[in-house]
Amino acid sequence: MGGLWVELGKKLADRWVSLLVLPGLLYLGVAAAAYTLGQRHALDAGRLIQEVTAAAAQPAVTGVGGQIVLVGAIMVAAAAAGLVAEAIGALVERLVLAVGWAAWPLGLPVLAGGRVRRRQERWDDAHSVYHEQRRLSLAPEPADRPSPAVGRVALARRARIALERPERPTWSGDRVHAVALRLDREFRLDLATLWPYLESVLPEALGARITETRAALARATTLAGWAALYAPLTLWWWPAAPVTLVLAVAVRHRTRSCVDAYAGLLDVAARLHTADLATQLGFDHTGPLTPELGARLTHHLRTEPPPPPASVGG
Repeated sequence: MGGLWVELGKKLADRWVSLLVLPGLLYLGVAAAAYTLGQRHALDAGRLIQEVTAAAAQPAVTGVGGQIVLVGAIMVAAAAAGLVAEAIGALVERLVLAVGWAAWPLGLPVLAGGRVRRRQERWDDAHSVYHEQRRLSLAPEPADRPSPAVGRVALARRARIALERPERPTWSGDRVHAVALRLDREFRLDLATLWPYLESVLPEALGARITETRAALARATTLAGWAALYAPLTLWWWPAAPVTLVLAVAVRHRTRSCVDAYAGLLDVAARLHTADLATQLGFDHTGPLTPELGARLTHHLRTEPPPPPASVGG
């Protein structure tokens, strides 16, 4: 048992160092350079070395006690910066996935609703073009058929907006929502109701892949937190601007990649293992998932509060 706690402590320490302290130390180093050099001497490495050397020679940090206090303060500050970045990343993740966007505070639903409508208009236009190209491709005469490349371009344009008609203000939110829409349309299955139960019957390998992909999404949005912390440093030190820009580009790319992988795994899990869940729940069913089974499972697993008590007449 003692070995288990030691191993658990090592894993927690590794996570604390790799996810919080190391990025925080880098941030503190950049912040110190920004404070020391400013805009006029932004790339003056000699000046930076001189200032750091002078600070290290101060009596307060030459003694053992001062060094211990200094190192402790730096570690705490680095961890605090990491926690702030994670908190901002969690907020960014909620915004990116846009679950329940209509209930966002501070007038955000108005802005989000306008974006949803604009995305729907663009999607409807791309969807019409794609289906017109499909119709023309069935023309009896080869000369009347458009180039297949035209149809592929139309399909790619629609997919860049959303796989299904947009209902959320972000691509990532609609990518996950598209899985739920398709499962409901094809199998009358409510993914939100099913998932807590389905997750418990997944094979270990698939469950681990879903967990890792979800963790990768959290790490990707944490980069947005670091970008938000680096952005104010540009007011004092312009080299922080390209750092912020690179982080912002990485956030967009990694977030979309992780969301796409996560949504794909949710779809795979629901299509391949819903029948396994039905068996464990005692449903008499053999074969693949069907709309009848999906409707029965959804009805069986969906819980509703009891109706209000009947009013008593006076």
